[in-house]
Amino acid sequence: MRSNRLITETSPYLLQHAHNPVDWYPWGEEALEKAKKEDKPILVSIGYSACHWCHVMERESFEDPEVAAIMNEFFVNIKVDREERPDIDQIYMEAIQAISGNGGWPLNCFLTPDLKPFYGGTYFPPQPYYNRPSWKSILAQVAKVFRERRKEIEEQAEQIFRHISQNTQFIQSEEHQNFNDAQLDTIFFALQKRFDTQDGGFGSAPKFPSVQSLKFLLRYHYFKKNKTALNHVILTLDKMMHGGLYDFVGGGFSRYSTDNQWHVPHFEKMLYDNALLLKIYGEAYQSTHKPEYLEVITETINYIKREMTSPEGGFYAAQDADSEGIEGKFFVWKYDEIKSLFPNEFELLVDYFNLTPQGNWEHGNNILFRRYSDEDFCKKHTLSLSEWKQIIKNVKQNLFQEREKRAKPGLDDKILLNWNALMLSATARMYRLTLNPEYHEMMLKNAQFLCTRYCDGNTLYRTYKNGKVNIYATLEDYAYFIEALIDVYETTFKEFYLFKAVDLLEHTFTHFFDPSDNTFYYTSTHQKDVLFRQKEFYDNATPSANSTMAHNLMKLGTLLNEPKYTRLSQTMLAQIKNAVMQYPTAFGKWATLMTNMVYGMHEIAYFGKMYNGEINILWKDYHPNIICAGNPESDRIALLQHKKGVENKDTLYYCTNYACHAPVHTYQELKQNYM
Repeated sequence: MRSNRLITETSPYLLQHAHNPVDWYPWGEEALEKAKKEDKPILVSIGYSACHWCHVMERESFEDPEVAAIMNEFFVNIKVDREERPDIDQIYMEAIQAISGNGGWPLNCFLTPDLKPFYGGTYFPPQPYYNRPSWKSILAQVAKVFRERRKEIEEQAEQIFRHISQNTQFIQSEEHQNFNDAQLDTIFFALQKRFDTQDGGFGSAPKFPSVQSLKFLLRYHYFKKNKTALNHVILTLDKMMHGGLYDFVGGGFSRYSTDNQWHVPHFEKMLYDNALLLKIYGEAYQSTHKPEYLEVITETINYIKREMTSPEGGFYAAQDADSEGIEGKFFVWKYDEIKSLFPNEFELLVDYFNLTPQGNWEHGNNILFRRYSDEDFCKKHTLSLSEWKQIIKNVKQNLFQEREKRAKPGLDDKILLNWNALMLSATARMYRLTLNPEYHEMMLKNAQFLCTRYCDGNTLYRTYKNGKVNIYATLEDYAYFIEALIDVYETTFKEFYLFKAVDLLEHTFTHFFDPSDNTFYYTSTHQKDVLFRQKEFYDNATPSANSTMAHNLMKLGTLLNEPKYTRLSQTMLAQIKNAVMQYPTAFGKWATLMTNMVYGMHEIAYFGKMYNGEINILWKDYHPNIICAGNPESDRIALLQHKKGVENKDTLYYCTNYACHAPVHTYQELKQNYM
């Protein structure tokens, strides 16, 4: 079988295209020089391995020799894994959104030889379909226009370039860094206008988890005692875990829901979604102590351990939506299949999972989808809750064993620093919450793996596969890894993690910081092959790099009494706060930082046991504006200086603005006296 230049790549997504008749190049000097030398337009096609429509377009078009011949004759064709090169993806996704008004993957963007985008779109079918032109007609038209109307193409490319390179327009100079309750109210009421009060979440389908907005609502309730905010978080989390978005059988969440009710997901499972959802379910459990949330946490971590963890302790990137070429095949059930497995419980399961003979999804398939909580279901059927819980436990085990006989979805087994850092942060926090020693082991093993494999001094790399790291890290990698290292420090009080975070932060000042507006570029000074250095501010599926850096600066500035860090954090938020108040769904992590600016960061200095000590009791409750340091190994941490513990007793100091109250010896005393 003939292969193209992608055959030497390590990305599973690129390797999926390595035997296409298209003469694909990876992004790099060879392809870019060829375009300049031959004066050909570039087609940059971007996707990821778990993307269903990426697979569809490959089968329909990129495997077609006739289509490939056109692409090879008129274009330099470059395949990009968006998870490896988010810097490239961001630039051309913004261009496609400017051109067509929407975006998504697969992303197909046509560039001039100097990398400026002039046309493109997402999925194109092999034949015209629902007002969408065929891929062959697009190729022919673009090649003709590029050849015959070159000046128009270059003028359009220049206009698009100017538009996408001006991505800091909402940053405003702010002399007065005042943050107040009224601003938090503005954010809350703007979010409330988008509440789906029937099914949870924000707005209408397609529905994403919107974790950062939920985190803000939890904080708003904590500080303002606003029940509406808490109730919407509970409604949303309950609906998500009862819907098809959550894998009832094997644990873990799919990417998003295609409908309002969280019923039909796109079935791919991404590491980053599950890491972020672990954190919000953990915070909701701390706030409500609702047992079902702990079940979701346990099952999701078990899924990550079982399906998504490498022998070295790294976490894989994603699990596909498709198996045997069919979306969702691994996850859905036939009516008669459930009937044959559970003849005695079948009538109850029909109601519990909303099963129908014709299927509650396409092709006669059923997605397991619940409309009731277990308590409400038991009331409806006059069942004992404890008895039903045992029945469902057995059903789940049997369904899992049956499902394991099926062909599994494909696995994207590259290991990305940024998403691993999100999961490292989640495992650290879930260990604090549960004291499960397996989570502690996962955390330490992953932390060691990331610190040894991805770090060349303080220069980080982004991807790891087959024993090798590749591609310079982006700001997102640094930001998430610094955040995770702070979380590991708060979990272990091992100073190595804290001061590694500080070293990496200082490295970002050298290689990413823009003093002209006090924000950070997405790419480092090392990265030379992009059209321009972008900046990222929007909190989308994952938090933005700059909002995460602002959080890190606040935390490290507080722990180390470093005014340079805290002042920069305040400046960054002050410059963007008007956009945060106006569009909070796009700036959720910035909004959570504003709660800490308004109510302040509070510190706890701890001396005592690390396991089953008073500090672990504190972590079972929700305290979003507290940061902890403890059991000093040196005198470098400002918060711990001039303090000491009492022999054979846990000792806790509660501090604000480095003024510490008299020490206490139990969490209960701390709560009663200071919190």
